Amino acid sequence: MINGLNHITLSCSSLEKSLIFYHGLLQFDIEHRWDKGAYLSCGNLWFCLIEKGNYQAAPQGYNHLAFSVAQEDFDIWQEKLQAANVQQWQDNSSEGDSFYFLDPDGHQLELHVGNLQSRLASIENHH
Repeated sequence: MINGLNHITLSCSSLEKSLIFYHGLLQFDIEHRWDKGAYLSCGNLWFCLIEKGNYQAAPQGYNHLAFSVAQEDFDIWQEKLQAANVQQWQDNSSEGDSFYFLDPDGHQLELHVGNLQSRLASIENHH
């Protein structure tokens, strides 16, 4: 079962300007920042910003919505989506199982196992 929204990722032209907007104006909390991106939170929402020049995999950038799925359901959902011939737009290269796919209108979506806390723990373990 898909359990809800996992995170939102937006490509931005300037990380600094976006942080002024999302952190300074909207008061999202900065959870982790790197050279060209940041993880923020707003209540239970995990929100990611990636500077556009840092990511070129898809022509429309890295904008996508991710939905939560339990680890035990991940393979079933991935197989179901592949059997329906949905287009995959990227392979997973980050913490937690993910399947990146397009909806009929080309919106970039992701099924993801994990959450902001598991991502932050993964970052800590690699430093």
